[in-house]
Amino acid sequence: MSGKAWNDNFLRATKGEAVDHVPVWYMRQAGRSQPEYRKLKEKYSLFEITKQPELCAYVTKLPVDQYNNDAAILYKDIMTPLQPIGVQVEIKSGVGPVINNPIKNKADVERLGEIDPENDVSYVLDTIKILREQLTVPLISFAGAPFTLASYMIEGGPSKNYYRTKAWMHKHPETWQLLMDKLKDMTVRYVKAQIKAGAQAIQIFDSWVGALNKEQYRRFVKPVMMEICSEIKKEHVPLIIFGVGASHLLTEWNDLPVDVIGLDWRTTIAEAREMGIEKALQGNLDPSILLAPWEVIEEQVKSILDAGRKRNGYIFNLGHGVFPEVQPETLKRLTQFVHDYTKNA
Repeated sequence: MSGKAWNDNFLRATKGEAVDHVPVWYMRQAGRSQPEYRKLKEKYSLFEITKQPELCAYVTKLPVDQYNNDAAILYKDIMTPLQPIGVQVEIKSGVGPVINNPIKNKADVERLGEIDPENDVSYVLDTIKILREQLTVPLISFAGAPFTLASYMIEGGPSKNYYRTKAWMHKHPETWQLLMDKLKDMTVRYVKAQIKAGAQAIQIFDSWVGALNKEQYRRFVKPVMMEICSEIKKEHVPLIIFGVGASHLLTEWNDLPVDVIGLDWRTTIAEAREMGIEKALQGNLDPSILLAPWEVIEEQVKSILDAGRKRNGYIFNLGHGVFPEVQPETLKRLTQFVHDYTKNA
């Protein structure tokens, strides 16, 4: 580990403790807009980078070094654990994850295998161990939630409406439950292995669960999420949940044994608190604002920070991930502004 002092503001914020300043990290901060990363992507695919622990650690640490962020998030994809259980997935540029053997029937679900993290994704665990030696900020790792993973597996790739997935839940509820159980077991094993390797916080991305209404969520998704979160919480690391367009599910998430709820830009921090959300909050600048003039960014960020720091338990982030057009200098300036504006928050 370098000679820099250990910065635990992020971990303190997840527990609702006092912090020196509001901690900052950005979803998809590793890669995307960084020129060093783009150079690597000319030679390697995402999966090829993740399977080289030293290189993956470099990509993960790069934004921490460049922006002075308060946490690192492991560079990988939510699809990573699907390959070992028999899902033929590739990341296509400009498209996203594409599944070459989408689920069509119960037999397809029954064929799914079990993950052995120490053998199947040892490169992920090795990267975590390297980063724990190098970082002076906490390392966040993550997993996709069963609904979001299942949506790719059933649709065959990204979807705008998730019709197939939602129809499948209602037409084949027993097979859906079988799929949820298999993905639950995979997720718990995968996450626990990452924690054992040294991950200090976990974020569960249920990116597309906002496609469901409350009744659908309670019936088809919430029970398995309760099981997953309960198992992970036994490991005593902070647990964050995040999804896009899921404002109507915030009170459902509030029931889960998670420490932090991530907000997208559609719901303000004040609105979340008015809904009765008492857990720590994370968010939630609209990423598109990062392309606006600095004066606009600063005005928006001040408003978010003023609301967030009214009580302990707040982490600044975007309402979704960094996209390629964002200038690294903007993220560096933003991090510094948050630190300065909230010093001794």
